[in-house]
Amino acid sequence: MPDIISIGEMLVDFTAVTADDGSVYYKRNPGGAPANVAVMASKLGVPSGFIGKLGNDMFGHYLKDVLEKEGVDTRGVILDKRFSTTLAFVGKDEDDERSFVFYRRNGADLNLSFSEVKLKLIDECRLVHFGSLMLTSEPSKSAAVNTVEYAKQHGKIISYDPNWREQLWESKEEAFMAMRSVLRYVDVIKVSELELQIITDCATLLPSIAKLLNTGIKVVCITQGAKGCVIATKHGIERFPAFKVETVDTLGAGDSFFGAFLSRLVLSGKSIDEIKMDDLREFAIYGNACGALSSAKIGAIPAMPTHDEITALIAKGPEINLKR
Repeated sequence: MPDIISIGEMLVDFTAVTADDGSVYYKRNPGGAPANVAVMASKLGVPSGFIGKLGNDMFGHYLKDVLEKEGVDTRGVILDKRFSTTLAFVGKDEDDERSFVFYRRNGADLNLSFSEVKLKLIDECRLVHFGSLMLTSEPSKSAAVNTVEYAKQHGKIISYDPNWREQLWESKEEAFMAMRSVLRYVDVIKVSELELQIITDCATLLPSIAKLLNTGIKVVCITQGAKGCVIATKHGIERFPAFKVETVDTLGAGDSFFGAFLSRLVLSGKSIDEIKMDDLREFAIYGNACGALSSAKIGAIPAMPTHDEITALIAKGPEINLKR
């Protein structure tokens, strides 16, 4: 039985790679933030499952095979011939920041309905994870909200990733409203600094954190890339430095961080109210090491490290320079 269930999108990332001769080609990799979290937790010894809809096409079968190979429970995965598997092309813009082009119109992930969600998987698990991209349209929006509400009513820990992809929304106003609307269900949240500003409508760190904690969220995880992360609860705030690696591709590194963080939370055996800052310190350091190692290879799922690699990096300390 899975301890962690992720619900949401899984897609194919075509990541731009520059060859030695300067030409660019696109490498196929499995991706999608909720699926990445489920795979990372599974790789780290926590039984995990995924609920979502894929197209009954070559890409959908490829992604389901990846989940099964990684030990993720796929009883909640639907292959639907009426829709196409979502694709994303990932490159760099003029500022060397990641840029995305999505092929998601009539995407299978957007067409998961609540009636198709296997609630037995929710009954069996301890933690339900979801992201904001299910909220971009119906019926996936209702599927996400109703599933999370059901899980909350049945005492499950709820984790949330308000993943900001502006081009997938009709407007910023609609996006911000939808992303904030589910905060009342959430126990643990992972945000970038930009996402923190978006969901709190506040430009400074401490007031933003206070706003989230005042909604009832128990643990706030703020990922800061090369600076590490900040963990906040009503009991305090602490910053944890990043582990220095030779960064190749940051795509999925935040998902790897969160999958590792949540895996330690579940393995602790504690309820969300029993978690103390000492526990969170251990979870954060483990997550930082995992995220760093993930950024040292191309792709999201293909770059995910093992538990032994993570613990070896932790033993060397956060200031280590590493080539992988």
